[in-house]
Amino acid sequence: MDIFYTSGVQFAETLQGTLPGLEDFWLWVTFFGDPKCVFIIYFPLAYFLLDKKIGLTVLWLGLISEWLNLTSKWLLFGERPFWWIFESGFSKKKDFFFRQFPSSCETGPGSPSGHCMITGAALWPIVSILARQIAQNSKSWIMRAVPFTIYFVLLLLIGLSRIFILAHFPHQVIGGILAGISLGWLLQSWVPLERGFRFYLMTSFSLGLSATAIYWTLITLGIDLNWSMKLAVKWCENPKWIHMDTYPFASLCRDTATVLGLGLTFHSSSYTQLKLERLGWLQRGWCAILSLVILYFLSSIAQPQGVALWYGLNFVKYASFPWIVISLLPKAIQILASPGIPSHTE
Repeated sequence: MDIFYTSGVQFAETLQGTLPGLEDFWLWVTFFGDPKCVFIIYFPLAYFLLDKKIGLTVLWLGLISEWLNLTSKWLLFGERPFWWIFESGFSKKKDFFFRQFPSSCETGPGSPSGHCMITGAALWPIVSILARQIAQNSKSWIMRAVPFTIYFVLLLLIGLSRIFILAHFPHQVIGGILAGISLGWLLQSWVPLERGFRFYLMTSFSLGLSATAIYWTLITLGIDLNWSMKLAVKWCENPKWIHMDTYPFASLCRDTATVLGLGLTFHSSSYTQLKLERLGWLQRGWCAILSLVILYFLSSIAQPQGVALWYGLNFVKYASFPWIVISLLPKAIQILASPGIPSHTE
């Protein structure tokens, strides 16, 4: 693997050396590739601006691919550039100047790239529906290719941003992109929509239990799954850049909470009242805007330092996100809507 790591670090060095004035651009790109954005940006936008089923598909693909990414990283043991250059002795072989960024110091293993894999899987149904809609209204193959072209360019930019900030090697990015595309294509037609509450409860429990079982099985076999966290803490330039939401079980907490939140939302009295209603375009637009503001605010508020309290608060927070998007905001907009903007019964 040293061949891949060495060539990957040299490529990152080239990116940082030839694109020195684009740091802010790459940091924004890596933000929009963050798996968290599936829950706070892509899900509500798809839900309100495209179709409810597409929005739920985006959410399901995001959380399932995130669970798969977590377990894959435990098994593949991928290094990350920001610590490998020091641990391997590469830093002593030549003069170099690498920059770390607040997003560089991920604490989990690096293979495959979660940003590319999870975002790639979650955005696939959006690209698919847009391509189908364009195909129905245009015979031009160029127009039909636009959604997938934008999709591939976005994944490429996300991958380059991860290499630029020393969070991933190129082969990890390529693996993440291929895995994300494959998962999106394979799973989009198998996504469960509205099921009984027991289904959501058991799915949430199964995701948590299975990941925990894999974790402790590997620990029992003598594999130290905290090795990456130790290296991240050791070689991160600024200790404040080590965030608890990059810990492996943070993503598991997010996934299990979201599934449970979906079950609670679909079986709430407020959703039952809204089920047969279809919001007008202006109402949906306001719901989309408010959901972005509220979910981003909730995801960005200061977090407690205690580990147990942090996980508990995040579980409650992510369990509430489906309810806010699917039930709370549409109901609030319906109440506040003027008589001239009626909702429509499906």
